[in-house]
Amino acid sequence: MDLIKQGIRIVQDPQQIRWIGPALVAADAVLCFLIVRKIPYTEIDWQAYMQQVSTYIAGERDYAKISGSTGPLVYPGGHVYIYRLLYALTDEGKDIRIAQYAFVALYLGTLSLAIAAYRRASAPPWILPMLVLSKRMYSIFMLRLFNDGFAVAFLFAAVLCYQKRWWTVGSLLFSAGLGVKMSLLLVLPAVGLILMLVVGRDRAIKQAVLMMQVQAMLGYEFIVEDVYSYFGRAFELSRQFFFKWTVNWRFVGEEAFLSRNFSVGLLAAHGSLLVTFLGTRWLKPARITLSGLEWMLLEPPRGPDQAKIARSVTPDFVLSVMSSAMLIGCLCARSLHYQFFAYIAWLTPYVLWRSGLHPVAVYAVWAAQEWAWNVYPSSDTSSMVVVGCLTASVLASWFAIGRTEGVKLAIKDPDLHIE
Repeated sequence: MDLIKQGIRIVQDPQQIRWIGPALVAADAVLCFLIVRKIPYTEIDWQAYMQQVSTYIAGERDYAKISGSTGPLVYPGGHVYIYRLLYALTDEGKDIRIAQYAFVALYLGTLSLAIAAYRRASAPPWILPMLVLSKRMYSIFMLRLFNDGFAVAFLFAAVLCYQKRWWTVGSLLFSAGLGVKMSLLLVLPAVGLILMLVVGRDRAIKQAVLMMQVQAMLGYEFIVEDVYSYFGRAFELSRQFFFKWTVNWRFVGEEAFLSRNFSVGLLAAHGSLLVTFLGTRWLKPARITLSGLEWMLLEPPRGPDQAKIARSVTPDFVLSVMSSAMLIGCLCARSLHYQFFAYIAWLTPYVLWRSGLHPVAVYAVWAAQEWAWNVYPSSDTSSMVVVGCLTASVLASWFAIGRTEGVKLAIKDPDLHIE
């Protein structure tokens, strides 16, 4: 009984992640190499990426003229430069095994960043197995070689930097990830709020300008060739989606899925959820109302008042808010493909735990989500489970942020509307 009690204490103690985390990464590394050696690689987009890079190497800089076997180039410049490096390392894309080993390193590095972020947010070790037991994540990284792995790596690197209060480095890394795939736009509202609360309006604007400069740098040679072609392809917001590839909304039927009303409804739901979370959760630790935030934009607090607001942004708050923004975006997305699971898999366990759910319930939601994302092709049932689990995760993130600790502020100016 004493050993059982000691084991329970260990898996509930956040401090134990310092050795349990590296042990899990080491064990997962062995499993990754076995997967690469024993499970056949499946071609999806790798050859198209290599064909696009080949066109780039040949001198083409007009995005409208760069394409591959699966279609045109629709990712920002950071994607091109990363796969240009992989093109060189893999004998023009022919050496798939070298590419897979590169993605093993990417997977293990991203996993390590996620565990480090969990540790700084004081998460317990018992939720870590959910990070290393995902069949779909192995597929996305080392069996499919999708670019989402790089975007997620930059995302968790930015989260960790923000948790350590390295604001400029975090913003640079976040923008670098956005320069790989525009999916990270879903987290941008949370990033903007965090910077606003921590450094105030003026410095937050400077951080935003810095992020835009990173985007300009990554896309420079394409922008000077044809600015409309670059932004129209790399950050296309009006992209048409195919019903046959959807993982999340298959159960609504193809007619509803393709309808404009459905698209507008999801967009409205996305905006409504963001405003609801902003007003009821994201501002709560700082004890600020929506009207108070408006006054902070017009008349930023200074000195001690700003410092008190900044102290409400804890490592727990950073991970909770950025997780909720991504999960809201995925829940309201018109169509999720299988590789989008990379943005969900390592956020869900944290918000489920932080919400106060019983461990059995946490693992039940995780298991249901894993099952649904591994059904191929997706079915009505699996898509309903995907949406159900995302809904549960968004609700969990609402409760999770409500449990973060804020600081009581004493700002004398009543116009700031501080509660």
